[in-house]
Amino acid sequence: MSEFSIIITAGGIGKRMGTTLPKQFLEIGGKPILIRTLEVFHAFDASAQLIITLPNEWREYWNELLNTHNCSIPHEIVDGGKERYDSIKNALKSCSGTYVAVHDGVRPFVSFATLGTCFENVKSKYQVVPVVTINDSIRKVKGNESHAVDRKQFFRVQTPQCFLKTVLETAYQQAFHPEITDDASLVEQAGYPIYLVNGNEENIKITSQIDLILAEEIAKI
Repeated sequence: MSEFSIIITAGGIGKRMGTTLPKQFLEIGGKPILIRTLEVFHAFDASAQLIITLPNEWREYWNELLNTHNCSIPHEIVDGGKERYDSIKNALKSCSGTYVAVHDGVRPFVSFATLGTCFENVKSKYQVVPVVTINDSIRKVKGNESHAVDRKQFFRVQTPQCFLKTVLETAYQQAFHPEITDDASLVEQAGYPIYLVNGNEENIKITSQIDLILAEEIAKI
């Protein structure tokens, strides 16, 4: 049994993508995004427990995709809830690992280097999140005014966000509220510090048509 349980969230419905098909099922280079994501984690650690949160109404379609693309990677399916919060809370009940990694199903290009850094550091830091620097100038808006801020003080947050399982379980005892944007924010609100590690630039979250175009180019590398 692996030390790690990996929750892959795939509950999106593609509103920003502007498609009727949920974004996790769209193809990049002839292969569905979610299958690409599943393959990355299996290739990195074939012993890890893989759990996908998926709306019940899309299970049959997912099984059809697996058959079409000859994907037989062992994984469990957990019903996705109304909010991402609900999906993760459901999936936590099925996790058997000492550590839990939560990853966006539409981030198929996380690198082995990022995974290795996250999985190694969580064993001593317990709450680990990959980030990348911001290259654009940024401004903070308040009312009708704005002012420049030092971009070196800010980072773009990625996944997988990795935690000691008991820490994440404690964090999810808190009630849901709109300020919860990811697992790290929930864990932080439970009183645990977050340890940052280097992510990788190509680990983009595919949520728009522009992202899809970029993803097609990354897939060629």
